[in-house]
Amino acid sequence: MTEPAAAPGETAAISATASQDAARVQSTDLLRGNRELLIQHHGDTYRLRLTSNDKLILTK
Repeated sequence: MTEPAAAPGETAAISATASQDAARVQSTDLLRGNRELLIQHHGDTYRLRLTSNDKLILTK
């Protein structure tokens, strides 16, 4: 698997380090058999939805 390209002004080394430090969870653990999950963040509600094509979509 390849690492994503670094953002403009960001070095590849920083991008790779951030990826290694990020927490990783399985979508099945988050969704627990459901097709959507509501996430509260700073007073706003976001919806994480599993589509019929097995893709994830996060909307506000």
